[in-house]
Amino acid sequence: MPSNAIDLDYARAVIDAEAAAVASLREHVNAQFGQAAQWIVALQRRGHGRVVGTGMGKAGIVAQKVCATLASTGTPALFLHPVEALHGDLGMVTAHDVLLAFSNSGASEELTRLLPAIKRIGAKIIAITGRPDSMLGRQSDLVLSIGSIQEPCPLRLAPSASTTAMLAFGDALALCVLKASGFSAHDYARLHPGGALGRKLRKCSEIMRTGARCVKAGPATPIAEALELMSGARCGAVLVVDLRSKLLGIFTDGDFRRLMLCDPRLFRGAIGPRMTSPCQYVFDQTMATDAQDMMGRMCINALPVVDKKMKVLGLLDIQDLVQ
Repeated sequence: MPSNAIDLDYARAVIDAEAAAVASLREHVNAQFGQAAQWIVALQRRGHGRVVGTGMGKAGIVAQKVCATLASTGTPALFLHPVEALHGDLGMVTAHDVLLAFSNSGASEELTRLLPAIKRIGAKIIAITGRPDSMLGRQSDLVLSIGSIQEPCPLRLAPSASTTAMLAFGDALALCVLKASGFSAHDYARLHPGGALGRKLRKCSEIMRTGARCVKAGPATPIAEALELMSGARCGAVLVVDLRSKLLGIFTDGDFRRLMLCDPRLFRGAIGPRMTSPCQYVFDQTMATDAQDMMGRMCINALPVVDKKMKVLGLLDIQDLVQ
């Protein structure tokens, strides 16, 4: 095979090597791993202190990702570059923090120079390394070993299997903390307000239409007047309520079209006899994703949002969920 040819069998061997490195971590999930998770959970319970991830090169990139996972699942976390730390960024670290240091060799000069300063501050140090007997391991309060991992690089130099293993170990630690701390879907939504995922995880009360955008009418309101209100609010439904704003029913664009096909003269009548009652509704604390599932099952585009006493609080339109 020419030297510049792509060896697909070798590519498969790299994947096999990295998969084997991750699988080997199971035997390293031990009492030390549990203690590390407890230290991080304790940060949340105390209400102060953070996880500070650090590492050089590829290990530093792994540390950044693990910190991002921790932060997005309820544990305050930040990344500290070892070199920048030695030139002032050490001010980010407090005695209440836990340093999570990633290094396969445990001998990174920049990292080992940082450790004495961290110890003077008083933060705890957790090492994730392939060499528990290294300088990093000896100076840490707790060592999580990933074992001896051989890189599949032809030169046995480029980090690949070791960084994959460290990432998997860090993810396992972060998600164990999530599970132990009781972090919920509501908590996740609070930290992920942007994008489609965050929107679906919000409560109906947070995205429903209110005020002028939520059209309400009494049962005696003429259909023509209700349609004018709907057009002004640019919505596809009128919520029919009693004098205390308690939900009685709903009248939609679809109801109007069916009415006109049946008998156009009914257009001049009151909305009460032509509304859908009883109608589907959701409570204000319902998750938006559950409301969307309901709308899909029922083939409806609008849902009244009510409180426990059936008082109308707003209107949920399918457009608000699919934007």
